[in-house]
Amino acid sequence: MKIEEYLKSLPKNIVSGEDVQLPEKSFRDIFNFSNLGKNDIFYHLGCGDGKGIALALKEYNVKKAIGIDNNPDKIKQARNILNRDHLSGDLICEDIQSVDISDATVILFWFTDEEIIKFMTNKFEKLKQGTKIITIWGPLPDCLPEKVEFPYIINQIPFRKTNSLQEQVLSIFGVKCVNFVTAWEFAERYTKAISNPEIRNDRFLTIIQTLVIWINAKNLGVSCGDKIPESIQTYIDIMKTHFDIDFEYLLK
Repeated sequence: MKIEEYLKSLPKNIVSGEDVQLPEKSFRDIFNFSNLGKNDIFYHLGCGDGKGIALALKEYNVKKAIGIDNNPDKIKQARNILNRDHLSGDLICEDIQSVDISDATVILFWFTDEEIIKFMTNKFEKLKQGTKIITIWGPLPDCLPEKVEFPYIINQIPFRKTNSLQEQVLSIFGVKCVNFVTAWEFAERYTKAISNPEIRNDRFLTIIQTLVIWINAKNLGVSCGDKIPESIQTYIDIMKTHFDIDFEYLLK
């Protein structure tokens, strides 16, 4: 089956990231990366169980922390966590597209729906200068990142627009071209960032992400060399032979 068919076979909420809860270590990495502090008003869009809100209040002493999620069960979980720790964060059960975020200084935004991303990017552009929008895996559309510590990326108002997708991709990886080693390293960083430390079977996800990164780079003309690296071909063959997942057709 094609990789898109495999992804469609997975539960939608897993693929979309809706039920992916970042571990506390990842929140700390994100907050340290963005220099989150006592003068900040922090918004977590799609806050899930609210652990990020609790951590921002408890360890980073932010001026204000607001979690927004349209899932009432998640908001209830978040409220229980805040109450348990006697923390006074704001929790809003609503669609992120309709909430006023104009006072934000730091925003964590991790969504995969293209329509939501497009709508929110336009909304972000109206925020005050210096506001940081943290994304995971890639920057906002048509934007160059202000700062990268992959998979975490800071997009800052006013956005710096990219001249091409190639320029954007290379700005994320910080290299002149993408080879197998770069693709594997960045795929592994992403896998470790979103996985629970106790999970040991994340190599499968790393292989998939490595192939996606390298093949996209190849098709954009920013991979190193014209030939398919032996390691990439080996993993393509493994995916096809052992898991019936086809990547070959993606190579243009």
